[in-house]
Amino acid sequence: MEMTQEVSQELNCNTTSSQEIFLTQALIYIPIFCFGVILNALALKIFCCTLSKWTETRVYMTNLAIADFLLLFTLPFKMAYKTINVTTLCLAFESAYFINRYMSIFLITITAVDRYIAIKYPLKARHIRSPLKSAVISGFLWALIISIVYVTKKFEKRASSGTCFRRISREPSMYVFASVIWGFFIPLTIFSFCSIQITKKLMKKKKTNPYEEKRIQKAINIIFANMSVFVICFLPIHFAYLIRSIADFAEASCTLIEKIDNFTNLAGIIANTNCCLDAICYYFVNKEFQEASMKLKTKYLTQQKQGTEDQDLKTACPDIRNALLNYFSIQWYLAPTQVGQSKEVAPQTCAAALGYTVRAGLLAAAAMPMKSRFPIRRTLQYLS
Repeated sequence: MEMTQEVSQELNCNTTSSQEIFLTQALIYIPIFCFGVILNALALKIFCCTLSKWTETRVYMTNLAIADFLLLFTLPFKMAYKTINVTTLCLAFESAYFINRYMSIFLITITAVDRYIAIKYPLKARHIRSPLKSAVISGFLWALIISIVYVTKKFEKRASSGTCFRRISREPSMYVFASVIWGFFIPLTIFSFCSIQITKKLMKKKKTNPYEEKRIQKAINIIFANMSVFVICFLPIHFAYLIRSIADFAEASCTLIEKIDNFTNLAGIIANTNCCLDAICYYFVNKEFQEASMKLKTKYLTQQKQGTEDQDLKTACPDIRNALLNYFSIQWYLAPTQVGQSKEVAPQTCAAALGYTVRAGLLAAAAMPMKSRFPIRRTLQYLS
């Protein structure tokens, strides 16, 4: 019995995170949560309610915003459960945390693949790509990652005396090693390949089409920015997982394990900032997103301005109203009385009335101050 306890102690390292790391997590996770929820909620509103047409990129970006949004809501529980033993609720929050992280990685990767196909094979892309296929692929990724995480948590050896969101066992875990290889390094390879190939294609186009040099250079900068965000956010945490797996295989000391765990905690903070950075990247990557966000920003001001202009149109110059009445009187007079019939009217009468309408509008515009002339544009729209 005593020997079993000694072996158990050797297989576990009860390392404790330093107070500095805990305070750092609290100071960073609070603004990440606040800004991330606002930015991703705005992104979801634009993607789901404002944009008029569903595209392949829009489908992937919507799913990415959902994944980031859900991951943000696991951060408060990640902080609260750091000193709580492993329970069913703990495993549920852990699962949600890792599902949304790897969903983000795979969605970013598949978006790069989609753009690579669209740019490299533009003719075949018409048959290969579609918003419906993108939705099916996204649904398949959700089902696949949820199933993998569920199976992992089901068969992973976790003692109930352990700590939530922390691994204290010294036994090498094939699940962690597999998540590093299949969950990051393979997607990183695919993402890098697609981004480099797209960049090469754009560079060739830049040489042959100097008139669009600025636009092409902007697209290249966006690609490099996306690559930088992806590598900076996710490489440190998976490098830490890899070092921990090697240390467990090599049976490293608990002192070294504690240093690796501290590095893992700091790398986790960097990885979780991706929730905010993704939402910022939406604005620069998607032209429709820029237009929609500007539309939301100016909607309230436009409504107020429109109300003021309508009031000016009604009260500033009665001649405009008289001109409109004359014009619409002609239109009503020429309207069909029966199918295939029109009322007869002398051409001279029409010309005279229409001329009066135009002259009245021009005189009204000349009589109005410069600030109040803007409603004339709307008047001319009615006259067209």
